[in-house]
Amino acid sequence: MEMTVQGKQIDIGDALRTHVEDKLTDIDEKYFNHATDATVTFSREGHGSGLFRVNISMRVGKNMTVVTEATENDPYVAFDSASEKAAKRLRRYKRQLRDHHSRKQKTPEEEQIKAQYYTLALQGEEAAEQDNEEDTLPEGNDPVVVAEISTHIETLSVSDAVMRMELSNKSALLFRNAKNNRLNMVYMRSDGNVGWVDPQED
Repeated sequence: MEMTVQGKQIDIGDALRTHVEDKLTDIDEKYFNHATDATVTFSREGHGSGLFRVNISMRVGKNMTVVTEATENDPYVAFDSASEKAAKRLRRYKRQLRDHHSRKQKTPEEEQIKAQYYTLALQGEEAAEQDNEEDTLPEGNDPVVVAEISTHIETLSVSDAVMRMELSNKSALLFRNAKNNRLNMVYMRSDGNVGWVDPQED
C-alpha cells in the first residue's frame, strides 16, 4: 500500500511517520489487505488551542474510500482515534468488501450516469437576516457556486450504497438502484439510522 503522511503547519517526525505506517498496514492486513493507497494529514486546530486534527483517507477499492478524522491534544492520540474509526468501519463491512473484491465486479461505463457536483456558498449573516425579513427570495438570487467537479452516479445495490456512504463518512449518497434502475438516495438520519429514498413511478 502506498502511503503519504503529511503535516500542515506541523513537522512530522520519523517516529510518528513509522507509527502511522505500521498501524495502517496492520489494519489493512487484518480487515481487507487490498488497500491501494492512504493519505494521512496532521494539522493544528485553531490558534493556540493545542489541539491536533488528523484526517485519514484510505482507498480500498474502485470508488471506495475510507475517510475518518479525529481531534485530540496529542497527534499520536488523534491518529489512534481516527485509525480506530477506520478499523471499526472496515470490520463492519469486512465480508462485504472481500466479496466485492473477489467478484472483481467493475461497473461498465454505460451503467454510470455522468453528473456535475457543485459546492454552493452559504449566505453571509447580513444576507440571511435580510432574506428572513422577506417572504420570498428576489428573482435571480441563485446561490453562488464556489466549486464544480465532474463525477459519476454509479449503479449499486442498496447495501453497497450504504457501505460506500459510511466508509467515506458522507451524510448522503445518490445512486442508481441496480434492482429497478431508478435514481435512489441513502442518507444518515439525525437518530443514527440510515434513510432510503426510492421514488415511485406514476
